[in-house]
Amino acid sequence: MIRGAFEYQGQKCSAASRAYIPQSLWDEIKHLLVEALAEIKVGDVRDFSNMMNAVIDATAFDRIMTYIEFAKESKEAETLAGGEGDKTEGYFIQPTLIVTTNPHFLTMEEEIFGPVLTVYVYQDEEYEYTLRLCDSTSPYALTGAIFARDKYAMIQACRILRYAAGNFYINDKPTGAVIGQQPFGGSRASGTNDKAGSYLNLTRWISPRTIKETFCPPTHYSYPFMAEE
Repeated sequence: MIRGAFEYQGQKCSAASRAYIPQSLWDEIKHLLVEALAEIKVGDVRDFSNMMNAVIDATAFDRIMTYIEFAKESKEAETLAGGEGDKTEGYFIQPTLIVTTNPHFLTMEEEIFGPVLTVYVYQDEEYEYTLRLCDSTSPYALTGAIFARDKYAMIQACRILRYAAGNFYINDKPTGAVIGQQPFGGSRASGTNDKAGSYLNLTRWISPRTIKETFCPPTHYSYPFMAEE
């Protein structure tokens, strides 16, 4: 989740922006996430020890911070890590982890395009319901991922989320497809699911022409079925 959400400052179309985590795993995962995020360094990319750089410009900085401040002020959300930004010497935003009690919270539904990951914790017995909730929450459908050990759970998620992600990952982050090596495209508001980097994309760049030549032309306009019995 950390790589998927915070590489490239989350400013990539495939970045993870929301996560659904079962209650039974949440305490352990929360501890691991908060601990790891505290280690992440943000700074100049010329220093390879920095995982994150600045966001692209002032407009992006201000827009992303608006979402973060909204979450800070909301009674439906809690900021567990990050939440700070500094644009005095570059547009730097700390990797931000938000947990919400509302599965339709603003940052669960809108694309922020920044280093912000929002988590919704669901009850274990509501797995299928949560999959359908995930499927119906966002208008976008570019990438998605599920982490599971139970093969049936994977198959169930793959089936229910069939139209929720043009690129679907199992036990891997929802980013990293190399254009030209793996097909890449999404549906819904993410496009028409034409796959960049594969032959499926070629139809976007060609003008098909169809030619028909008949070797046995008809001699009369009528069709056989028109004959009287």
